[in-house]
Amino acid sequence: MVYTVTFNPAVDYIVRTDEINVGKVNRSISEEILFGGKGINISLVLKELGINSKALGFIAGFTGRAIEEGVREMGVETDFVHLKDGFSRINVKIKSAEETELNGQGPRIDSEAIAELYKKLDGLENGDTLVLAGSIPNTLPSDIYEKILEHLAQKDIKVIVDATKELLLNVLKYKPFLIKPNNYELEEMFGVAFKNVEEIVEYAKKLKEMGAVNVLVSMAEKGAVLIDENGSVHTCGVCKGSVVNSLGAGDSMVAGFIAGSLDGDYPYALKLGTAAGGATAFSDGLAQRNDIYRLLQQL
Repeated sequence: MVYTVTFNPAVDYIVRTDEINVGKVNRSISEEILFGGKGINISLVLKELGINSKALGFIAGFTGRAIEEGVREMGVETDFVHLKDGFSRINVKIKSAEETELNGQGPRIDSEAIAELYKKLDGLENGDTLVLAGSIPNTLPSDIYEKILEHLAQKDIKVIVDATKELLLNVLKYKPFLIKPNNYELEEMFGVAFKNVEEIVEYAKKLKEMGAVNVLVSMAEKGAVLIDENGSVHTCGVCKGSVVNSLGAGDSMVAGFIAGSLDGDYPYALKLGTAAGGATAFSDGLAQRNDIYRLLQQL
């Protein structure tokens, strides 16, 4: 079973307009509501690929109930911790000539709620997969990723971490099954500026030496590179299409990799991840099954 954790889920309110006039009344051309968060995105794309998962995390208030109901209606099982106070955040994304975002802060998560999440994690069994993705709300301990991996260290669980900087570096000692920085995040971690793909491979190998089992680095228009558990290097180009949406593309790549790696076929996992990421980037929403497999034929 695959479990995804989203610490700070959101209602994404997406507004499209011709232009924004600051200080004046603006009217939209269209609006839509999506239920987001990196872990939730991964669960939704896994569903498109025929993989069932359970979405964990924290929700609160009327927006939390909307997130829970919406995700369930899309076919993903949920087991969120319900917070007593506050409401799950609303992220406003304005799409005009430029894209502007105003992301909410989210509810306060207390120690009692954290303990409840740990109880849910205790239900994971050997062979399960756990995905920890995204930033940590300021009401959670900054080392919550480490604490979760330490808590589960005695079980044979594949842990996937999609985070940045110290959040990622600090969990390497627990040997996560997969980490997925992009090339810019990799530069930030080591304080370098890459001139070519060979240098990206060099530093991806450093992350593997530090404990990661598989290291997947997305490189935008340059494709992606994977250092697999055997130390083999795999590269993949990008799919052809017009990019209309960057939201959730990285999450889709993680989902594709998870689905593709079930039999240990890492070249296929890299391709499926690339196709899933492309299917999201080329559409207004998250990747759909038919689009993923159509793009897979390009690779």
